[in-house]
Amino acid sequence: MRDVLEHLYQHKTFTKSEAKAVLTSIATGVYDSNQIASFVTTFIMRNITLDELSGFREALISLSHTVDLSFCNPMDVCGTGGDGKNTFNISTLTSFVVAGAGIAVAKHGNYGVSSISGSSNVLEFLGVQFQTNEVLLKKQLEEANICFLHAPLFHPALQVVAPIRKALGVKTFFNMLGPLVNPAQPKVQMTGVFNPELARMYQYLFQQEDVQYCIVHALDGYDEITLTANTKLFNNQGEHIIKPEQFGFDPCLPATLYGGNTVSEAAHIFMNIIEGNGTVAQNQVVLANAATAIKTYYPSKSYEEAMAMATASLFGLKAKKAFTTLRAIQ
Repeated sequence: MRDVLEHLYQHKTFTKSEAKAVLTSIATGVYDSNQIASFVTTFIMRNITLDELSGFREALISLSHTVDLSFCNPMDVCGTGGDGKNTFNISTLTSFVVAGAGIAVAKHGNYGVSSISGSSNVLEFLGVQFQTNEVLLKKQLEEANICFLHAPLFHPALQVVAPIRKALGVKTFFNMLGPLVNPAQPKVQMTGVFNPELARMYQYLFQQEDVQYCIVHALDGYDEITLTANTKLFNNQGEHIIKPEQFGFDPCLPATLYGGNTVSEAAHIFMNIIEGNGTVAQNQVVLANAATAIKTYYPSKSYEEAMAMATASLFGLKAKKAFTTLRAIQ
């Protein structure tokens, strides 16, 4: 690791193969926690390159416990996190609304690192048991239209670095990797990112793999569509700016998206919304994301059609049914 760190301290970058080799060594216990922390911290102070991101991604995927869920062509709805905004669990709720609308979802998620409550925190608190058994995951998709893939169970490297990430308490390049290393490798993805530079890297990677994708970045810094500002959207058709009014909604204030100070508070907000009792702002943000996800899966649908499907799922309690069905399958 000494040579690796010296390389970084001299402001040099890694090739794709070098990056893959380093992360493989981290995942397999070659380095101690202090060395790993120093390595990770370096990337907090400078931007990651496309080659480095690609190499780290290949390492995680090559070491992961993969699952074949292609029978239902599921999509993922996942953000990088790391935007520091402490919003409620927007992408997790979006996933259940999409599932309730009839689209299979293989949701990838993890515990929060730079946030109070990641998707894994809130679902675990609410009684969802994480699974790796492919038979059970397929059953969840068949009956609930959604399964949840808890990242550390599928990626040994994430288990190694989890306590280090938690101790640092800030976003790292592992946030950037999360949506790229879904163990089911779905061919349809809606992904939120915390800056436009990362969005372009994702766009390049998805284009190389023939993924049907939509990458979103709110121009005021969120890794989701928040209706607090316009959103930059990258998809197979190009790049677009989408305004809150295009969803039929007024802009909302950041304070209305507050996610709570504890996992318990986050779970309470989650259940309020999925039971159809969310505030106007909460409902509209979830619906805007869900409509965009539905349109990602069905590009020929208009936003009006996608919004109608999302609305029927949330307020017809189809999203809640997907959640309760998933929770019951253990």
